[in-house]
Amino acid sequence: MNKEKLLDQLLSIETETEVVEFKVAGNQFDKDKLGRYFSALSNEANLNNQEFAYLLIGVKNDKTIVGTSINDLQTNDYKLEISKHTSPKNSFSNVYKVKKDGKQVLIFEIPAAQKGQPVSWKGHYYGRDGESLGPLSDYDRDRIKAQTNQKDWSAEIINDASIEDLSSEAIDFARIQYKEKNPKLKDEIDTWSDTVFLDKAKVTIKGKITNTAILLLGKPESEHFINPAAARITWILKDKDNVEKDYEHFFCPFINVTEKVGAKIRNLKYRYIKSGNLFPDEVDQYDPYIIREALHNCIAHQDYTLGDKIVVVENEDGWISFTNAGNFIPKSVEEVVTSDSPESKYRNTFLVGAMVNLNMIDTIGSGIKRMFRIQKSKFFPLPEYDFSNHKVKVTITGKVVDVNYAKKLAELPNLSLDEIILLDKVAKQKELSDNEIKNLKLKHLIEGRKPNFHIAADVAAITGEKADYMKQRGIDNQYCQKMILDYLQKFKKGTRADFEELLLDKLPDVIDVTQKKDKIKNNLQALRKAGRIINVDKVWMLSKNN
Repeated sequence: MNKEKLLDQLLSIETETEVVEFKVAGNQFDKDKLGRYFSALSNEANLNNQEFAYLLIGVKNDKTIVGTSINDLQTNDYKLEISKHTSPKNSFSNVYKVKKDGKQVLIFEIPAAQKGQPVSWKGHYYGRDGESLGPLSDYDRDRIKAQTNQKDWSAEIINDASIEDLSSEAIDFARIQYKEKNPKLKDEIDTWSDTVFLDKAKVTIKGKITNTAILLLGKPESEHFINPAAARITWILKDKDNVEKDYEHFFCPFINVTEKVGAKIRNLKYRYIKSGNLFPDEVDQYDPYIIREALHNCIAHQDYTLGDKIVVVENEDGWISFTNAGNFIPKSVEEVVTSDSPESKYRNTFLVGAMVNLNMIDTIGSGIKRMFRIQKSKFFPLPEYDFSNHKVKVTITGKVVDVNYAKKLAELPNLSLDEIILLDKVAKQKELSDNEIKNLKLKHLIEGRKPNFHIAADVAAITGEKADYMKQRGIDNQYCQKMILDYLQKFKKGTRADFEELLLDKLPDVIDVTQKKDKIKNNLQALRKAGRIINVDKVWMLSKNN
């Protein structure tokens, strides 16, 4: 990437982050302050899995370019000063000079701290909390120091445990799941002993019980083997005022815990407010796949060394959240959703591998993306992620919150996932970057002035896409009936199967195949009652009065 593109990319972020800092400095920058920023940004780049962090001089916090006259002699002096007082000894990877709007901007590229070695400035470690500079927390310093001897907790052997500490029912269920994952080995799998099977499924190592084996297949009373880690999931039901009404704890084995937790969740039917024929009559509040994926993600990515449990909160106001301990390892949720490749790094590599082998998760990077698409197909808000307090919390909303957002998704089915993510931010009143605002306004998807944007309601009139709008509205009964009549005028007769072939792919994906077939049947009957068509021996024809 050239330096001009780098500057544009850094200026496109919504605000300063842990790894990007904007500073104004006309003709000099305080060396001691620069050193503290170097330490902080280097450490934060390590913690956020970034190769570099960046300090931009000549840019205000609001990203206004003011320029700087700092010269090459000064930047060389800064490099020398940084190398003298950092430990381990370090300095800038590059200092780029870029002209923007006729003004000079300096981009100081700061390498991430090496694994296991937090960077100090004059004996003190610095870090960031959002935009603020301060001492590196003990927690974050220990995280970096632990990287050199970092082990995969999930692969550790429990010498005192044996196969007798695993649930025979869970092992039988694991065999079924392994067969589904490996159908070509189905007959061979039946000949394996439990010990051979567990090694093949990479749940145990050479017959020895691992932490993963206890989590996925252990008897409930075997949890003590992984202490102080916890093999525990807590479901809590709260009312609309967030007052707890009920709860239940679930323990290992985790391989079939999703069904048990799912049975507690009151997955009610959500009835849409009618808006012509854009929305179906009703859907389940929470798609079973989303419950399964969210819970299995918690199991796979929990930081078990912290001793926390996984928490599922169901609220009667129409949302459910899943929380696990540990920081989010990928750069961002948006990157996971829009990326075409899976993550290359996992906290519990051995556990993830076992869960893949037992058909609990996949590693092709499609799980979270599918959760987003399911919510989009229901016109519900997208999954909401919160990474505060060294935890990962995802909240799934089981209802329409913003009617204009829902209409937009219904009326413009070809919106990209990137565009939907941005519209979701508008619906949730989140801040948009200048580039995001520009893109949404260019496509006439939002109205209003910064920061009070709202989703454009009258899609057809605003976008000028009247033809596409009418095509989308073509899913209604009038359209179905017109298609049936046009077919009979051309081909004289047709069976129900003919009309299903004609219309199924033209009905919305938000209703299932059975509902689509019922809709076609109902429209045939409506035309018959209106005297437009007749049925003779299960063959439909136009009536003489038509």
